[in-house]
This record gives sequence, structure tokens and C-alpha cells, in this order.
Amino acid sequence: MLTLDKIYHAAFVLKNIVRKTDLIFAPELSKENQIYLKTENLQHTGSFKVRGASYKISQLSEEEKEKGIIACSAGNHAQGVALACNKGGTACLICMPDGAPISKVEATKKFGAEVILVKDTYDDAYNKAIELQSEKGYTFIHPFDDVDVMAGQGTIGLEILDQLADVDAVIVPIGGGGLISGVAYAIKHLKPECKVYGVQAAGAPSMYEAIKSNEIKCIDYADTFADGIAVKCPAKQTFELINQYVDEIVTVTEDEIAAAILTLMEKQKLVTEGAGAVSVAAVMFNKIKTKDKNIICVLSGGNIDVNILNRVITRGLIMSGRKSTFTLALVDKPGQLYEVSEIISRYGGNVVAVHHDSSDPNMPINSCFLRLTLETRDEVHAETIRQELKKEGFNLL
Repeated sequence: MLTLDKIYHAAFVLKNIVRKTDLIFAPELSKENQIYLKTENLQHTGSFKVRGASYKISQLSEEEKEKGIIACSAGNHAQGVALACNKGGTACLICMPDGAPISKVEATKKFGAEVILVKDTYDDAYNKAIELQSEKGYTFIHPFDDVDVMAGQGTIGLEILDQLADVDAVIVPIGGGGLISGVAYAIKHLKPECKVYGVQAAGAPSMYEAIKSNEIKCIDYADTFADGIAVKCPAKQTFELINQYVDEIVTVTEDEIAAAILTLMEKQKLVTEGAGAVSVAAVMFNKIKTKDKNIICVLSGGNIDVNILNRVITRGLIMSGRKSTFTLALVDKPGQLYEVSEIISRYGGNVVAVHHDSSDPNMPINSCFLRLTLETRDEVHAETIRQELKKEGFNLL
């Protein structure tokens, strides 16, 4: 059973193991509220998961440790378990989905863990870990459905109240629910009037659907680049705690998550992974209706693969209107590109890519398509250029 005493004990055990991460004021993220960022993305392993994993392993008996540790993870819990086992000289085996970011897989191996890649999602990795535990007798460290793990994550709630006593609301990412269960339990017992909101990716809304229907059920899909919260099946313990202590759960889209990652990089100089940015996405896109409140967004992790980051930046630029694509149907004659470029230049756009296509069999022989990619300031700027091109007689598709 989760208790406040257990969370305080976890804080004592972890004081020389984990970092008390900074709380950063972020005034540019919202005009409606005062936003603060709890920077668990700057934790030793790049994620809050090291808290729960380290506390859980500290509570194991020597007999349990000697059996060897097994865990399943999309990457962040894996690193937390691997680091804790490395420090304690305990062997560990981690089952990870084969789609886990390479950076997370390699980081887990560097901490000394043996890694088994399992086809498909986190839930498949979980099933494989349970199978191996049954066969070999390993001690299993669950990433979220465990009281000690939740107590470790709950130490974030203690830190939040210590860092900002007049906090009005805390926004927390949800995958399996271990983080928000611990944080919400601590906050609601120490400051009941403080609101706690959860955020899931719209492509993996398992806990959102469970709370809405008041019934634990698995979803058929977990389709999101926020791999750290891509969980199909809610757990019984976390479901019950969330149902009791969390005020509301909302969802955010992939494009909204991408925009939040880009904004955090540009405005706050902070790198977050998809799961780590969903709390900020909820604020940026007004998913939570508050005004003039002190709100803390938990940035749960920063372990994003650089290849994914490149795609996210591109998507974020498109979402914010800073990268625009125009397709024009033109008569294929000299001077057309010059005239188009002159208009774009006059209104401050910057052409970064040009594609000329005269091979489409559906076009007149003397016509072409001109596709331009532009850097623009925002959506208003892009629309201004679009309207000026139309005003000059160009046919935009």
C-alpha cells in the first residue's frame, strides 16, 4: 500500500542517488498562467525513472538480488534499473520493444545491462519479461505497477511542494501511471487544494479511456512517437490511485507534442522526448482550462533519438507556420520563377527548396507544377505571401 511515509523514506534513500531537479520559470509558454518546468529530463539518466527503479531495488532482499533482476521498458525504466543494478553489482536483463530508440538501447547496455529486443510494443516486451521470470526465477522490477516504484516517483511531488509552495496545479505525463500516481498521492495528501492533471498521447490513450469508462481495459493500439508513454494496458494499482487523486486526464496529438518539443528547445533551451513534452503541449494548446494560476509541467524525460528529433523539428516548424509549402500551376515559360521569387522576397519569405515538374500527364503540354518550400515567420506571414501570389494572378493549388 502506498503511504506518505513510504514516499518520505524513498526521498531519504534517494538523496545521494538522484538529482533534485530544478524548477524553471517559463513565462513564454503561456499568456494565461504562470508556467514552471520540473526538469526531470535533466536527471542523471535523462528521466525520472531512476527514482522508482533505485528505490525499488534498494528495498529488495539479498536473496531477491542474487536471483538476478529482470525488467521491461521502452527505454527510460531500463536505464534506471541498469544504473541501480550497476551501482549494486547486481546482474540485470532488460526486455525492450524493437522499436525503442537506439539511443535508449545503447545507454541501457552502457550501464551494464543485457538487453533483449522484443518485436512490437512495450506490452509485448512486458509479456516476454514475465515469461523469462517464470522460466529462470528472476526478480521482476515493474516499471509502474509497484508501490515502491510509485513511492520513488512520488519524491518529485515532495520536491515540487518544497520548490513552489503556492503551486495551484501540476501537469504530469501518463503512460502506465506510476509517475502521476506517486506525484498525485504526495501532493493531494500535503496540499489537497492543488489540482493534478494527467496527459496522454491521443495515439495511446489507455488510462484516459479507462478513467472515462471507469473500467480497466486494454486498447488495441499504441501509435505515438512518445514511446515512453505508449502503454496499451492500464494497471490495477495505478488506475485506482489515478481515479482517486487525479482531477482530470487530457490527450494531445502528435503534432501538438512536436510543437511543444520545438518550443521547449527554442524558448527554454531544453531537450525533451515526446513523453516528456506532453505536459507542455497540454498547456500550449489549452487542453486544461485555467487562468492566472501557478502551474508546474513535469518534463519527465529527455532521451529523444536524434533521428526522431530531426523529424519532430520539421513537423514543429510546419505546425507553427514557420515552414510552408506552396504548389503553383504555371505556364512553362521564361521568367515565371523570377516573378514568383520576387513576390516572396518582397514579403520576407525565404525559399529553401524548389521542385519543377512538367511531366504530369494530366497537365497541358506547355504547363508545369512549381513546388516551393519556404521559411516563414508564422502562419499569418505564410498566408500573406499566399494571398499576394494569388493577387498577382498565380494559381495556387
